[in-house]
Amino acid sequence: MTILRMAALAASTLVLTAGLAVANDYPSQPIEVVTHASAGGGTDTTARTLLIRARRELKVDAFVQIKKGGGGTVAMSYAAGKPADGHTLMAITPTHLITMARGRAPISIDDIKGVVRSTDDPIIVVVNKKSGIGSLDDLKSISEKAPIKWGGTQAGGIDHIAAITFSKKSGIKLAYVPFDGGGAMITNLMGGNIQAAGLNYGEAVDGIESGDFVPLAVMADKRLAALPDTPTLAELGIDGVNFSTVRGIIVMADTPDERVAVLEEKLLKAMSHGTYQAYLSGIGLDASSVGDAQEWDAQIRSMYANIYDTLEELGLRK
Repeated sequence: MTILRMAALAASTLVLTAGLAVANDYPSQPIEVVTHASAGGGTDTTARTLLIRARRELKVDAFVQIKKGGGGTVAMSYAAGKPADGHTLMAITPTHLITMARGRAPISIDDIKGVVRSTDDPIIVVVNKKSGIGSLDDLKSISEKAPIKWGGTQAGGIDHIAAITFSKKSGIKLAYVPFDGGGAMITNLMGGNIQAAGLNYGEAVDGIESGDFVPLAVMADKRLAALPDTPTLAELGIDGVNFSTVRGIIVMADTPDERVAVLEEKLLKAMSHGTYQAYLSGIGLDASSVGDAQEWDAQIRSMYANIYDTLEELGLRK
């Protein structure tokens, strides 16, 4: 063996040993999960439920650190200011991506990487059965005469962005009607004051089961297990419209890959346990909500790209 070959082998051994040491020594202290929302809300509850089993898997304490304000800016500033050693995680939602895309965040999409997805509740295109609309073709045909009255929450939020993106890529003309919350939106859809809306399954399920609402399509890559006969927009030839009330865990991009791999493995195992699965079932979701690092990171970036383009079109970026 040549001296050069021996030196190369020694160098690669050192790199491998260093990598193993990083993984084997981790985690060495309590892990905090930074959230941007109030205690008791969906993001907070999801994070706390995840940590019930994650503590056992990671063999260290883990806790939620609430940092409210600024559409996630306070939480992002806090997390970015901590060492990128895998002991500080952040729970994010589309709110964070919107804040980034509007140029109001202290970090960019390139400063983060996905670890695991914890919930995925896709937006469903829903209409009132009395409208006589039974397909997207019907919806498009009607919109050519007058824009469809489409219900959602506040302008500039994920419902609004999803609706505008859907309109642009489908050619269906929409008039966006904002409401204070999901309850008011559902009441107005039920009463026929609006013709369509983008609803999560938990919001739509009662109306679907009663036969008052008709689900036309899902804004996701895969069909919902709870609605196996409802196609995705991609199946209907409308690509790149993937929007969900989605939550997941990220770290700063310069966190060592070996530690991200440990987090991914342990958190996925924690979410496969009956405790977390029962939580998902209770909010109308199933095991397909959980996603690994590759799937979650790709989803983050796809959603961000759609959000960025739509905000640019709406003139809502800095």
